[in-house]
Order: sequence, then structure tokens, then C-alpha cells
Amino acid sequence: MASAVATAAAALPDEELLAKAEALTVQDGAEAQLPAHRNHDPQNNLKRSDPFQFGSRYLQENDDVFEFNAWDHVETDDTYKEYAEQQYAMQRESPVSDFDKSRFNSDPAKWWNLFYKNNTANFFKNRKWLQQEFPVLDKVTAQDTGPVTVLEVGAGAGNTAFPILANNKNPKLKLHACDFSKKAVEVMRSHEEYNTDFMQADVWDAAGEDLPPGLEEGSVDVVLMIFIFSALSPKQWEQAVRNIYRVLKPGGEVCFRDYGRGDLAQVRFKKGRYLEENFYIRGDGTRVYFFEKDELAQIWTGTSATVDDAKDDGETTEPSESKVQEPLFDVEELGVDRRMLVNRARRLKMYRCWMQGRFRKKYT
Repeated sequence: MASAVATAAAALPDEELLAKAEALTVQDGAEAQLPAHRNHDPQNNLKRSDPFQFGSRYLQENDDVFEFNAWDHVETDDTYKEYAEQQYAMQRESPVSDFDKSRFNSDPAKWWNLFYKNNTANFFKNRKWLQQEFPVLDKVTAQDTGPVTVLEVGAGAGNTAFPILANNKNPKLKLHACDFSKKAVEVMRSHEEYNTDFMQADVWDAAGEDLPPGLEEGSVDVVLMIFIFSALSPKQWEQAVRNIYRVLKPGGEVCFRDYGRGDLAQVRFKKGRYLEENFYIRGDGTRVYFFEKDELAQIWTGTSATVDDAKDDGETTEPSESKVQEPLFDVEELGVDRRMLVNRARRLKMYRCWMQGRFRKKYT
């Protein structure tokens, strides 16, 4: 999937924000004096070894923050929290006008088409980290796995799809890469590595009424949703989750990653960008939501499924009685990835927060 983000500073993709954004500066009064070149010691260069652990480089009391480019599991400090609350108050006091709300919400595809027209495929970095974070992708691309269907929702320019295909050894893999933007699909189809033997790129509205082209109910093994759910309006979440439920096989898996509340990208929004709580318009007209962990768990386990309870005589109950609450997915894993990214040259700290989960369709 594309890391669907905009050229505005708050909307830069995660891979680009460190290099291109003017970050919030949180300076320490004095840094501890530590041995030179500590970052060259292999014992200190700890890499992520398991998904959902989100790394193991912990910031200790006497550590020099600027010895490394990033630290894992870093809670925001009081200075940042105070600044964030001030920003949220300012954002709420200066929301998007009613005219602009209608303009941006009525035709979101327009803004994504403009985005991909302006940025094409060169704006994003390929997501080579997905196999590490979601081991199921290694499994489905293994040589002897057999027939497997993967659906990528919000595929953008193909920065997830093409790295997966590059590592694929399964001759029976089929990857459906769908995006809301016609322009994004054009970019994927024109890519030199686009191979219809393994990949099919189509326009699809994840919150619409139809299933993706070429897919039937219960036909997909794995769904990828990487920085796509945040582009939907909260009013669209339930329909999108139902669509994913419909297309997945029983026991099928959703691999999910998106923005978390308090992420620097949210805190940085200025006046005139606030749509509703945790929901914003970027400078290019695309939308973005920032999630809480409990909120995501409720979305994926608490969605209602409609069940028509027909009476023996053929009559149906009233609509209000014909809907029962049924959990659609089990939460296999759901974590908060908090990191402090560091610009060592400029001595800047940037607090990032992402949500990552795996949701499994319940067996009926």
C-alpha cells in the first residue's frame, strides 16, 4: 500500500518526515557525557527482531539522546504533552469551515487523484519492512505454499505490492492491489514490474457497497491495510470493516498499521485543518485520522453484523429487531509503536506514534 500522505509537513510519509519536516524541538538543558562512538558498539545497535516488539533500544536516564537516530518505547515528556494539548486546543478553536468540510468530504477521490498526479511513484519509499512486521507475508510468498490470494487495500503507487512480488517465490500467489484513486492505479499498471500473472491493480472504494473487482466473498487469505484506514471518515469505518469481513476467508488475517493519537504529524497541524476530534485535512486536501488503541479494538471486534431473523411463518421482524451485535474479528495482536526519532545534526527530537495490529476473521 502507499504510505498515503501529503506534501504538507504534517502529512509527509513516516519514512520522509525525519528528513523533510520542520520538527518540534524539545531541547535538553545538558546532555550526559558518554564515551565517544558508543553507537558503533554492536551491543548498543539493537535491531528489531520480532514483530510487535517495536525494537529494544531503550532510553536510559544517563543516555545521550543524540547518540542514535531513534529510540524505542519512548513516552512523550511533559514539555511535549503540554505543547500537544495547547495545539489540540488551538486546532479545535479554528476548525475547517463548513464550506470546506463539504468540499473535502463530498469527493475525497478527487484529492487523492490530484495527489498522485503531482507525486506519481517517486514520492514514497518501498516498504521492505513489511515481511518483518507481518510474518504471514513470508509464509504466503514461500515456494511451496500453494494458491494464496492477498488483497492490499489502499495500494497507492505500489510501494508495498512491488516489494512483496520482488521477494515472491510462490508461483500461485495472486495479489490484488486496490486503491481509491484512479491515478494511483494507473501508476501501478504502468510500473515496469507490473505482472498480471501475479498482480491485479484496480480502483476500489473500501467503504463502498461492492467488493473489489475479481474477488468474491470468502476468497481472500490476507488483507493488508497500511496507512489507509486513517484516510476514511469515521462514518465509513463500519462499512469498510464489513467489506473486509465479506471478502476474507474464515480465519483470514488483516495486517494493519496506521497513525496513533499524539503522533507528531497530528500535533503539528495548524489552524483550519481540524475536521472533528482526531480527524484532519492535510494541505493537499486528503484526510487523516489518528487512532487510540482501545478505539481500534472496538472498531474491529465491536462492529455489528446484520442478521435477518425470519419467523417460521415467513414474516420478518422490524428492522430494529433484525440487527444483532456480532464480533467479526478476533484481535490477534494490537500494539502501540512509540518512537523518538532524532536529527543528530540539528539536535531535534520527534515523537512518533503508530498503531499496528493483526485481526483474524472469526470462524462461523
